[in-house]
Amino acid sequence: MTDTAGIRPTLLLVDDDELFCEVLEDALQDRGYQVESAHNITSALEKAGNLDPEYAVIDLRIGQESGLTLAAQLHARDENTRMVILTGYASIATAVEAIKLGVTHYLAKPADADEILAALHRDEGNSEVPLSISPMSVKRLEWEHLQKVLTECGGNISAAARKLNMHRRTLQRKLAKHPVRK
Repeated sequence: MTDTAGIRPTLLLVDDDELFCEVLEDALQDRGYQVESAHNITSALEKAGNLDPEYAVIDLRIGQESGLTLAAQLHARDENTRMVILTGYASIATAVEAIKLGVTHYLAKPADADEILAALHRDEGNSEVPLSISPMSVKRLEWEHLQKVLTECGGNISAAARKLNMHRRTLQRKLAKHPVRK
C-alpha cells in the first residue's frame, strides 16, 4: 500500500476493546498503513487532529459513546476521510445514519483486516448482495424498532422510552442485549 514516495496512508482506529485494537493495528501496519489507535472519542479527536487521517475505522459503541458522533465530527473536519463503522450491534437504523454521516461502509464484527480494507476502498454498492429468503424474527424486528426510535431521539434513552410507552430501565435492558441474528 506504500506509494512511490514511501509515504504510508494514515488510518485512525477507534475501539474501546484494547486487545482488538492492538491486533488490528498490527495487521493494518503489516499492510502498509500508519495507524493510530484510540479507545474513546476524546482521544480519537485529539489523534485525528495530529494525524489528519485518510482513513478511519470506528466501532459503533465506544464505551457508552456512539461511534456515529465521532464519524460526524471526522466528516466535518475532512469530508474526504474514508470511514468504516464496525459493530457487533448492527441495525438498519444505525447503518442508514452512518451512511448519511459520510461513512463509506458498515461492517458487522467480526471483520478481519482484509475485509476492512476492501470496505474502505469500495466506491460503489454491490447489486449482487444475496437477498434473505426468510423474514426477520419478531425479536429482531423489535430490536430494529427500538434502535430506530432511539436514533430518532438522538440516543436519549429516557426520551425513547417515553415515545415507546416503556419504562426506561426496561428499554435499557433490551438495548444491552446483543441483537438476534434473524
